[in-house]
Amino acid sequence: MFGMTTVNREDLVFEGVHCKLLISFPAAGICLATFNGHDVGEFGDAPVKALSDYLAQHGGLTLFVDGRKVPGASVEVSGTWAYWMQENRDQLKAVHILCGSRFIHLTANFVRRFAELEEKMFIYTEAKSFDEAIGAAIRREVAG
Repeated sequence: MFGMTTVNREDLVFEGVHCKLLISFPAAGICLATFNGHDVGEFGDAPVKALSDYLAQHGGLTLFVDGRKVPGASVEVSGTWAYWMQENRDQLKAVHILCGSRFIHLTANFVRRFAELEEKMFIYTEAKSFDEAIGAAIRREVAG
């Protein structure tokens, strides 16, 4: 079982026994999903439902997934995200994933192929590059 709390109007925190997920929106059209721990499926499809709600209200989205503190994710979790990305690929402007382990890197490559996001999905193994990418995206959005 997990708990979900609202940090502010749009930010969400999902907390389980094995993992914590913060979904925040640092700028309009930009989502940062920060995972901490081993995602074993405790949240079910609640995170992707929350993102679907955001898409329904706001349209397109650039998604950043910070997995620097994630040793692994279950096949079920990877599948849930892969299906969601495939179903929403037209509304996803770009997807950026920072991998915290070799397993997550392999999983991210699978998701990219499955969701047909080859040209929209960027996979990082270095935190500095990922942090620079999200910083640049926020600056572009704020500059308008």
